[in-house]
Amino acid sequence: MNWPVALELGRVSNLPTVWTNVLAGIVLSGGGGAPGLIVLLLASLTLLYTGGMFLNDAFDREIDARERPGRPIPSGRISAAAVFSWGFGMLGGGVLLLLAAGYTITDSAEWRPAAAGLALAGAIVLYDAWHKGNPVSPLIMGLCRMLVYVTAGYAVASALPAPLFLGAGVLLCYLIGLTFAAKQENLNRITNLWPLLFLAVPFVYAPAVPGLDGAGMAIYAGFAAWVLYALSFLVVPSRINVPRAVVSLLAGICLLDALLISASGGQTLAWLAVAGFPLTLFLQRWVSGT
Repeated sequence: MNWPVALELGRVSNLPTVWTNVLAGIVLSGGGGAPGLIVLLLASLTLLYTGGMFLNDAFDREIDARERPGRPIPSGRISAAAVFSWGFGMLGGGVLLLLAAGYTITDSAEWRPAAAGLALAGAIVLYDAWHKGNPVSPLIMGLCRMLVYVTAGYAVASALPAPLFLGAGVLLCYLIGLTFAAKQENLNRITNLWPLLFLAVPFVYAPAVPGLDGAGMAIYAGFAAWVLYALSFLVVPSRINVPRAVVSLLAGICLLDALLISASGGQTLAWLAVAGFPLTLFLQRWVSGT
């Protein structure tokens, strides 16, 4: 497999959003983490995400042959069998790295990160195999991102606190709205607007968090402005462009993570998560995010 095909299959432009999910999971769990542990977490979740993207193309190959013939499998640049092999291989590799992290780098994590990673791998396969025509597929996609938080949290804490689950719930709602929009990408129009209300949940939740200071409010304002900009491609008739809205909302995941991190007191890591936002936008110029 050549690199251009691999990068396209893996939709690697969105990887910064996975990395900021990991940072948010660590902070919201109240834990720290040795540099070696964080590197292993980032590597394992990168493999799980990329493997899932490979499998998405493999499972969608017949639909893509009709609707997106330029994708790697229908265009003949790689076989479906090879993509399945690489996809499942990366999922397995990600879980094994989590197992190594639990037993060799941390003293108490042991099997917990790998168990969460295995649940994440299962949710990824479920989504990839059954997202077309499935009305609850946005919920499954949101669950995948929630499990990134949970996996990272279990790597640094033996028990997960309430803030992690609250933050994961906020992320779930954002992903439900985002994934609903993504399901309309080939139509390039939104058939119902009400599911987009899920995107408002972070803006209701964040002001209620006592830890949100001036820096957090600046991130809040920037995130709100960006979501409104993305929504303009869904609701303003002269600007309808669903794919652009989707990739914009995907980049916004970094800002949501930064907001949740800031509200938990992790100001330095919050700005690091903010940096993932322009990085995602930059990478999307070279590799399609959808």
